[in-house]
Amino acid sequence: MGDIRWGILGTGGIAHTFTRDLLDDEHDVAAVGSRTQERADAFTDEFEIPTSYGSYEKLVADDDIDIVYVATPHPEHAANAELALRAGKHVLVEKPFTLNAAEAQRVVDLAADLGLLVLEAMWTRFLPHVERIRRILADGTLGDVREFSADHMQLLPSDPLHRINALELGGGALLDLGVYPISFASMLLGEPETVKASARFEATGADAATDAVFGYGDRALAVTRCALDLRGVNTASIVGTDARIEIDSVWYTPTNFRVIGAGNEVIEEYKTRITGAGKQFQAREAERLIAEGRTASDVMSPQESVSIMRTLDAVRAEIGLVYPQER
Repeated sequence: MGDIRWGILGTGGIAHTFTRDLLDDEHDVAAVGSRTQERADAFTDEFEIPTSYGSYEKLVADDDIDIVYVATPHPEHAANAELALRAGKHVLVEKPFTLNAAEAQRVVDLAADLGLLVLEAMWTRFLPHVERIRRILADGTLGDVREFSADHMQLLPSDPLHRINALELGGGALLDLGVYPISFASMLLGEPETVKASARFEATGADAATDAVFGYGDRALAVTRCALDLRGVNTASIVGTDARIEIDSVWYTPTNFRVIGAGNEVIEEYKTRITGAGKQFQAREAERLIAEGRTASDVMSPQESVSIMRTLDAVRAEIGLVYPQER
């Protein structure tokens, strides 16, 4: 794609998916870092990456890397992002951006102080169908947005030792799955004025499901649902005073949608046609910003990432969810 060279920090499932999309989209992946040399070597062998490091510190010190993609468990995001930033590297941080808003603000402030790009890897934001939705909203086709609803429910591993169920790793439905509809609500309506939420919990203390209602004064309402032990419909709708958008399953991945007028007539039908999983679009955005000498995206700004973490914190306060690192 260009002269921007990527370093992959972490070798879990999401790192595999992102790296595959990077390479298929002809981006330059220069190195990977893991906590062990064995895992780093296995990753480089799989993807034919030139260099592997058995520590994160060695990865970020590599002069051949311009941007580091942070793909570690949630509680490590802030420290790993700061490590890369202090080494002079731009960062793309996997969502959720951090464990809480205080950590998020710390990362954002450090990036600003150092004049480096920090971008949350909320890949849904950069997908073509979401870009089209933003244009439709900007054109006023929907009128004033009054309601948003979306769910993200997956049937995930029930093993209490799995990361998704481990409270000490930020496990649970909210940060892994709920962040998607909550981030989308932020894109549409900003930070809510009121937050109400309820949850079901697992034996590990992680939330199995969390439903939230966000109020924006008299302007709008948003409803989000997430669960890690149910296979949901995973659709979304945006309802305005003049029209609505119905986004097909799976709404947060490359998919289709319809714009439907007040008389139930179809105004537009959008069909997604892309290759890969869709993670390449956030990489294109990061590289464009770096090439332009910019340190913040208009599509997913650092301060919005902090705002979303504040909303997630508010949801957790409602349901009484505290992570061990915060005690």
